[in-house]
Amino acid sequence: MMAPITAASACAFHTVKLPSQNYTTKEGIKRGTNLGQGHGLGVKRAFCGGLQIKANARNYNDDAKISRVASISSSRQNFTIRSYEVDANGAASVETLMNYFQSSMIDHGKTLGIHNNNLNGSTNEMIKRNLVWVYSEMQLFTYRYPKWDDIVEVETWLSSEGKNALRLNWSVRDFKTNQVLNRASSVCVLMNKLTRKLFKMPEEVRREFESHIVNFRMIIEGEDKKIPKVDDTTADYICTGLTSIPQSILLNYELSAMSLKFKRECKIDSKLQSLAEVCSDDNNSKNNVEYNHMLRSEDGVEILRGRTQWRPKPTNNFDNFNHVPEASIKDF
Repeated sequence: MMAPITAASACAFHTVKLPSQNYTTKEGIKRGTNLGQGHGLGVKRAFCGGLQIKANARNYNDDAKISRVASISSSRQNFTIRSYEVDANGAASVETLMNYFQSSMIDHGKTLGIHNNNLNGSTNEMIKRNLVWVYSEMQLFTYRYPKWDDIVEVETWLSSEGKNALRLNWSVRDFKTNQVLNRASSVCVLMNKLTRKLFKMPEEVRREFESHIVNFRMIIEGEDKKIPKVDDTTADYICTGLTSIPQSILLNYELSAMSLKFKRECKIDSKLQSLAEVCSDDNNSKNNVEYNHMLRSEDGVEILRGRTQWRPKPTNNFDNFNHVPEASIKDF
């Protein structure tokens, strides 16, 4: 459908290049048909001074229900995990998953015929008004990361999110076992690319999407947990760059969940600071680690607020990598 750009980086999602992948069904790895075309989705609408998409979609967190409901209006695409897309443990990186989400959403829009065959996902009515999509929220939850040479199936669909936004939904499954590996969801709003200000969704743009909206959305574990603001008095770690997690954590832990809220746009030449606060949990029996984050400009303006959860990495099966000692919060 679209390749939204983040409010924190207005050009980040215009430059990613991905290897060519194909839409598939379970019967084979080949280009398949659009699973959304020709189906009546039964989307409820309300009329009040103009056409509106139903304000709130139904919530689902049961994988069987998600599969049944989304299958009539979603697209599925297969990806093979390449050697250059994995970390030292042979697992796909978070960046790899994000690239898959972007690629599948763009192709989803192409098969639905709702954008003008461009990489930024703009529809004809959006182009007339100089509008682009930006992320306002992003959630990710991982059960486990796919490994090198695995084939994963990414299912993609759209749901409603109030009158002026759309929610993008993704479910990642192991192609061979059908096991759910990852879930992700994101809220997108419109921005005028000339004024750089958010823009209410015009009726004409809404009509381009309404027949493809599904009346339910993905539930991400922990998404309703409020993200507190991190400042100089509460941060355990402050860096005048983009790194806000100690190297020892990155080497020995993997990201298990993430929730982001974008506050403002930053430019390509912006100078940033990242702050991270260690969250203590007296009931934590699995040695998991949780952080609150804030990304801000050097003059103190908040750009992004986030929360990440980390779990110990599984045993490293790659003999050609050296063992790294266990990390702990004390490494700060």
